[in-house]
Amino acid sequence: MSRRSRREEPTGLDLYDRTAQDAAATVIARYSTSFNLACRLLGPRPRPHVRNVYALVRVADEIVDGPAAAAGLSPEAAGRVLDDLEADTLAAVERGFSANLVVHAFARTARECGIGEALVRPFFTSMRTDLSTTRHDDSSHDEYVFGSAEVVGLMCLQVFVNAGAPHPLTPSPELVDGARRLGAAFQDVNFLRDLEHDASALGRDYLGLGSGAVTRDAVLDRIDADLAAAAAVVPQLPADCRRAVTAAHDLFAELSRRLRASPGSTERVRVPDAVKARLAARAWLGFSPRDVRA
Repeated sequence: MSRRSRREEPTGLDLYDRTAQDAAATVIARYSTSFNLACRLLGPRPRPHVRNVYALVRVADEIVDGPAAAAGLSPEAAGRVLDDLEADTLAAVERGFSANLVVHAFARTARECGIGEALVRPFFTSMRTDLSTTRHDDSSHDEYVFGSAEVVGLMCLQVFVNAGAPHPLTPSPELVDGARRLGAAFQDVNFLRDLEHDASALGRDYLGLGSGAVTRDAVLDRIDADLAAAAAVVPQLPADCRRAVTAAHDLFAELSRRLRASPGSTERVRVPDAVKARLAARAWLGFSPRDVRA
């Protein structure tokens, strides 16, 4: 190795930042092939930051959704682990460093893109709800979805608008509404897909379907309305983000269509890899998001 190439290798904080970023990318690659595919459609400016956001989200989700319990932690102990993760995250955003690589990667993104306590705290509040609440009504559903999904959409929007900018800017109200509604649609689709598992393995009813107060068709109608509203503002996003958002939108629109077509199925609805590839190719070619109402 030449002296010149040796000098160009990152060292110190640069090396630590890059290692943290690589750790976040590994988390996403292992846990979500669909999300990883959509991330590849992002431009190099926002891509690592979105991975940093989702890596932290995934780690927090795993604390409340099984692995912590499988390791022998009680709900109370898992809650303390979640509290520690929240405290470390907020401290890292303030000081710019964490010994936890995933937290460090998120903090790096949060500081650059303007993701603050107002988005971080509601997320952890919703995650904490999973340790104590098993049945949701309309009000608790909306509160849970805001923290678990809508604020994640808002974090990503902060990345889309601000990654690489000298100072974070405030996104337009239209983009904020679109980000929230896309996040809500993603979450409700996953609730429907995981209905059997959530009920049997976790004892949870996020949608209130068990009470009879909400119908499956009403949930699907809400999902499709949210997807349509989100699709309308995709052209307002920076160009290097539109393909990935379109691909993610269209994947969940396809899931919604398949859920509506299989009302009695107890199997988890999936989109075949070949169809995912077609949706990604369509987005890559610059097509607008699919009309879910067509």
